[in-house]
Amino acid sequence: QQAESQVMTTTQEAPKLPSGELDSLVAPIALYSDQLLAQTLAASTYPLELIQLQQWMDRNKNLKDKALADAVAKQPWDPSVQGMVAFPDLVQRMAGNIQWTTDLGNAFLAQQSDVMDAVQRMRAKAQGTGNLKTSSQQTVETQTVSSGKQVIAIEPANPDVVYVPSYDPTVVYGPPEPEYPYYPYTYPGYVPGTALMWGAGIALGAAA
Repeated sequence: QQAESQVMTTTQEAPKLPSGELDSLVAPIALYSDQLLAQTLAASTYPLELIQLQQWMDRNKNLKDKALADAVAKQPWDPSVQGMVAFPDLVQRMAGNIQWTTDLGNAFLAQQSDVMDAVQRMRAKAQGTGNLKTSSQQTVETQTVSSGKQVIAIEPANPDVVYVPSYDPTVVYGPPEPEYPYYPYTYPGYVPGTALMWGAGIALGAAA
């Protein structure tokens, strides 16, 4: 709690990040399906708990499905962090890129709508390069929201199975703005230079 209140305090005092910097910050996750993106953004505001979750998962590799869900529910973490137990690769990414996770969480707390606008800009770029389209893993469509604004929505092709993509931002979005290079972010098991690379689909069972 003390750490979180410190994060909140710095967030309130921090100057707003420019759009180019936000684009770079959301680049590694902007192509996640909407629900997974929302959970990732919420969990990023608890970086310390994500590290605790990763350590806890390393110690509890024998737990699966309902036993795993029941055990993580007993931990004192935010529900957004507890729900990450269904996505071990994603926990590894967020804990392994903890400076990025912290920066993303701070930006999301301070500039939520700006962060969501950045996600839309990056999705539009990926669509423009031909790297964001409907596939066997996902459905991509442009929707008009209540404000009349058009947004690119990404949903799992099968609502019960979520795929977490890995990708090289330069490949999927094109080169970054010179003053805001893409965040040095690593995906476990990613083959450099490929566009969207999909891990195994994660069935949304009890843990999720």
